[in-house]
Amino acid sequence: MAHLGNCLLSIKPQEKSEGLQLNFQQNVDDAITVLPKLATGLDVNVRFTGVSDFEYTPECSVFDLLGIPLYHGWLVDPQSPEAVRAVGKLSYNQLVEKIITCKHSSDTNLVTEGLIAEQFLETTAAQLTYHGLCELTAAAKEDELSVFFRNNHFSTMTKHKSHLYLLVTDQGFLHEEQVVWESLHNVDGDSCFCDSDFHLSHSLGKGPGAEGGSGSPEKQLQVDQDYLVALSLQQQQPQGALGLTDLELAQQLQQEEYQQQQAVQPVWTRTRALSPQGRGATSGRPAGERRQRPKHESDCILL
Repeated sequence: MAHLGNCLLSIKPQEKSEGLQLNFQQNVDDAITVLPKLATGLDVNVRFTGVSDFEYTPECSVFDLLGIPLYHGWLVDPQSPEAVRAVGKLSYNQLVEKIITCKHSSDTNLVTEGLIAEQFLETTAAQLTYHGLCELTAAAKEDELSVFFRNNHFSTMTKHKSHLYLLVTDQGFLHEEQVVWESLHNVDGDSCFCDSDFHLSHSLGKGPGAEGGSGSPEKQLQVDQDYLVALSLQQQQPQGALGLTDLELAQQLQQEEYQQQQAVQPVWTRTRALSPQGRGATSGRPAGERRQRPKHESDCILL
């Protein structure tokens, strides 16, 4: 917080007019006052009209002055005109007040509008909609670091190769060196974990030296390919993928491939053993006779 305070105090206003300088200084003072709240959390009030739309508060001035984009994905789907009319350009707090007022109104139209607004809040309790996710992906810049607000939590977000990722900060992943980013590609929370290079990580619960941690590039490429195949199978056969995450599907695919390799290998060994070209695999001769037969340098014994 001391570092952020120094950064705020070092910012110089771009405009030289006296009025804008006074306004800038007021924003800096508000931001300095808000800084201690970072230890407990900031209060922000989203608007449902855009991923960057928030009700302006002193808390938002911190992000504005430091040039850090603040996003959310809680938007109304424009394909639902009734919800668009009910929510309008209101903020979350204003919408809650509207719902309470409409419920106690004698006007049936207002009551209906209040119920529609309330239904919107209930069906989007995750505070992220698919329309919001699409708008968020379009608004975020490639490799830009930003802050994503959802369910009263602030997460560091970036966009890499047109995909959104959130920085993993949960205490449970403290010792998982290969878990750095978490994908943000749907609203249901079914995400994938990646390492610092945005490669799919399969090292959950394993030590730093365990298999699947920091493997070779070829091995990591195979992991990524298996993951893509698993996603393809999930799309082709959704009934078989019910209840499985993308990570579990990729692991299941790898396990099936390994079992197939294990099943093929003994067959190859037996075929080689029964082949007439095998010097030490004469069929139908007792083992004792084989041991009494003179041993030549070119002979080999199959154990």
